[in-house]
Amino acid sequence: MEEKKFDVQSIIGFVLIFGILIFMFYQNQPTPEEVEAEKAKQEQVEAAKASENLETETVINEVPQLDLQDSTAVANYQGKLGAFGFTKPSNEITTLENDVLLLKISNKGGQITEAKMKNFVTYDSVPVYLIKDGNASFGLDFSTSDNRVLNTQDLYFEPTLTNDNGNQVLSLKARTSTNQYLEYRYVMKPNEYLVDFTIKSKGLDNVISTSKPVQLDWKLKGIRHSKSIQYENRYTRLTYNHEDDKISKLSEGSDDEETEEDVKWISYRQHFFSSILAADQPFKSGDLTSVNLVEEESRTFGFTKKYSSVLPLELEGGEISKDLHWYFGPTDVDTLSQYEDLGLVDSIPFGWGIFGWINRYVFTPFYSLISTYFPYGIAIVIMTILVRLAMSPVTYKSYLSQAKMKVLKPEITELGEKYKDNAMKKQQETMKLYGKAGVSPMSGCIPAVIQMPIFYALFMFFPTSFALRQKSFLWADDLSSFDTIYQFPEGFSIPFYGDHVSLFPILASIAIFFYMMMTTGQNMPTQPGMPNMKFIMYLMPFMMLFFFNNYASGLSLYYFVSNMITIGIMLVIKNFILDNDKIHAQIQENKKKPKKENKFQKKMREMMEQAESNKKK
Repeated sequence: MEEKKFDVQSIIGFVLIFGILIFMFYQNQPTPEEVEAEKAKQEQVEAAKASENLETETVINEVPQLDLQDSTAVANYQGKLGAFGFTKPSNEITTLENDVLLLKISNKGGQITEAKMKNFVTYDSVPVYLIKDGNASFGLDFSTSDNRVLNTQDLYFEPTLTNDNGNQVLSLKARTSTNQYLEYRYVMKPNEYLVDFTIKSKGLDNVISTSKPVQLDWKLKGIRHSKSIQYENRYTRLTYNHEDDKISKLSEGSDDEETEEDVKWISYRQHFFSSILAADQPFKSGDLTSVNLVEEESRTFGFTKKYSSVLPLELEGGEISKDLHWYFGPTDVDTLSQYEDLGLVDSIPFGWGIFGWINRYVFTPFYSLISTYFPYGIAIVIMTILVRLAMSPVTYKSYLSQAKMKVLKPEITELGEKYKDNAMKKQQETMKLYGKAGVSPMSGCIPAVIQMPIFYALFMFFPTSFALRQKSFLWADDLSSFDTIYQFPEGFSIPFYGDHVSLFPILASIAIFFYMMMTTGQNMPTQPGMPNMKFIMYLMPFMMLFFFNNYASGLSLYYFVSNMITIGIMLVIKNFILDNDKIHAQIQENKKKPKKENKFQKKMREMMEQAESNKKK
């Protein structure tokens, strides 16, 4: 029997393709003059975007600045507020702080002006802020009985900070009289990212008009936290719970808007961090909007998406009463699972259907367990080994099928020569041969289909696992993002590849190439009029090189180790387990046995015979 050997020409072909890629890198590298010109152009683009951002920020936080020292200005401003002018203006800021979260809340509007993660930093070691410098706004739109249209962002609130059994309680009241007011109540608990938030009015049934709806308006621009804004933006998305715990999302790559009913919570996800507004009782409806701000990769652009939600509040006896919750924290399974009653863990992008189930209930806790005892990179290697060993029976079935096909290859070639002028007859006789030998050409595909849920689940696991964020391994400084061994000059990038070179995708592509050569390289048919299918062995690793260059290095590490292990398992199967002579003898024995056709095989045979008969007429 012909032994399968590595094709030297195939190896040379792959090396040549890789060499061409490297040549393209340096051949297309711009001159210093071109770099300067591109840099100047890029600065103009960034300046235009910065101007646009400034305009957007002004829209988001469009609150008149009042000079409190100007008594006339204060009096005029209070006059515009009508009854709500009762509250004395004050520009004070109140800070709520525990071990994990810091919030700054302004008397003007009673809204959060700063939300800081105390235990996390960005890629460039800056503290993680979800709200800062006017990127967010929150307020109620309502009308009054004297035909004024107001927004609570324009109102001043009186703050009262107290302590209730270790909980910080901030009450902010916009008064119309001593005993009549609109209250925002914040309750921060120790070591929690969730802040209870209540909106309540007292004695305003004759002040707030019921002729127009009271609407909650929440806007936020996602602040950049990662080194690649395009990569971060890919996992930045508005997610919401509605209609009996149905989880839906707005588009991550384009502008999108939806109007939904029974909205329980809204998550402004910013990849690894989320700003979530949740309600004990669902909002009757909600108008949700997401605007994509990222058009291309940039090292300076600071925002990903602009979110907006408009939610109506129902009045009870002319009064407002709504129990809500703010969550500002990591998009982490362990953290969000603490709030099971709100179902916030469903805001994490585990994946669709069975893929998400495998990610959430298998790989996430499995990796969490391993990483408890081993460094994060080593944990990925260990998890990969265990997954591949668990899948080794599937690998064995796949390789056994390939070995059987290889044994039949001479007979199939002979049939090809015999019926080279009659493709239908050739196919018919080939299927007969498979049937007699007890070989199914599809059996080699079935293992691959079985493994697809696992591959897709891991594809979602590595980029979204908070446990991998900013965890280093070898030359990769962040397993949740791409590794970089060479950074192209600013302003220069290769289409579909990026502005950097990652090493793990290169290693993974090489491993994929040798895996494909072992599994399909020697068995790929070449038929007249069809291109050489071996080209796929070169094309696929080449495409994977481009595809994985901007993905999580942990994912590339997994595929590299996985394919190397698979190659090792297949070599063991080939050299120590499978015996080609025994396989050949078994096939010959199967040919002697009468083969009973099932209904499908009978139908296919009859169709082929009918087609052949029609061809002769």
